[in-house]
Amino acid sequence: MKNLALITSLALIFSGWISVPAPQADVNQSDSIEQILPLVAVDVNVNDMPNDPGGALVVEWSLPDADETVLGSISQLQLYRTISPDSTFELITSLSAGSDRYEDSGLNDGQSYYYQVIAFDNGTRLAEGIGGPGVPKGQWFNTSRVPILLLVILFAGTAIAFILRAKGGYQFYIRPIAGIKAVDDAIGRATEMGQPILFVPGLGTAADVATIAAFTILGRVARKVVEYNTRLIVPNYDPVVMTVCQEVVKEAYSAAGKPEMYDPKDVYFITQDQFPYTAAVNGVMLRQKPATNFYMGMFYAESLVLAETGFVSGSIQIAGTDQLVQIPFFVSVCDFVLMGEELYAASAYLSQEPQQLGTLKAQDWGKVLVVTLIILGMIFTTIGWESFAAWFDVG
Repeated sequence: MKNLALITSLALIFSGWISVPAPQADVNQSDSIEQILPLVAVDVNVNDMPNDPGGALVVEWSLPDADETVLGSISQLQLYRTISPDSTFELITSLSAGSDRYEDSGLNDGQSYYYQVIAFDNGTRLAEGIGGPGVPKGQWFNTSRVPILLLVILFAGTAIAFILRAKGGYQFYIRPIAGIKAVDDAIGRATEMGQPILFVPGLGTAADVATIAAFTILGRVARKVVEYNTRLIVPNYDPVVMTVCQEVVKEAYSAAGKPEMYDPKDVYFITQDQFPYTAAVNGVMLRQKPATNFYMGMFYAESLVLAETGFVSGSIQIAGTDQLVQIPFFVSVCDFVLMGEELYAASAYLSQEPQQLGTLKAQDWGKVLVVTLIILGMIFTTIGWESFAAWFDVG
């Protein structure tokens, strides 16, 4: 019977009725692909951020041993950070597959940092690497701004040379500006008519360049007013500006030997609300009927309201501001307008101070240099020599 069963089994096997399982490899089914395929090494470099005030590192990485298949399979990169290679890395950001650089900021200067980069293919690790330490620190000098430093030194040296030359008695030529030449005529007209002069220093602060230029022009107007015995009214928007204007006018009277003629009530503070201040100045125009109105300094939406009221009251009006948006309104109503830098030139022209004259001429030569560099940059870039323009890139 045993022989018969054995013969029957063999017959069934050979006839295909019973299949014998094939031998299988001894592989644990829980093993992941990282245990089957070795991870590709990621070369990670960590360096201090150049030309910065500190607290930042630059992390760069590459996969020098990866083939095109691995590089094309990467779908995401994750960057981790720690202060010790023996501690746990913490995820700081996820990046796209083509990234090879990351700037990490907000770090502590002097602290060592380590970084780990892991490349994934839809959640499966393909490559990883650790780099560091990197120690952030600040730099004393931004080497990318060397051209700016050289230009600043050149401008400062030129300004000092011109100032010294002006102090030596040299008379610099300043292009005549109609608004500047009209200042003395406007003051003389007010004297002939026996009416006061209104000087509005704008809505700026004492730290604004346009307001500082207005102080200089006010000093020249005040000296002429003292000479012609004409009243000068200066309503102010800012209390600090008012204090400076009082000193400027008072100094003009004292320098002329007539300190008793100075009336502090003519240089006064109104309010720091824009349109209430404008309404008050308009009231002065309509009541006092000044023969000449000066608008010097920083002006905003009130410029046209002031100028229109002065036009209605029949005053000669001279305006000057570096607020380009307001210049068209002054041009449409005022008799003379100092546009932009002409306001600064007016202060130098009227005061004849060596410091202002020297600085003004240095600015003129600085403009010539800048225009020359722009033209050279256009020419060199056109012929393909872009390194000249790149030398001035401080971005």
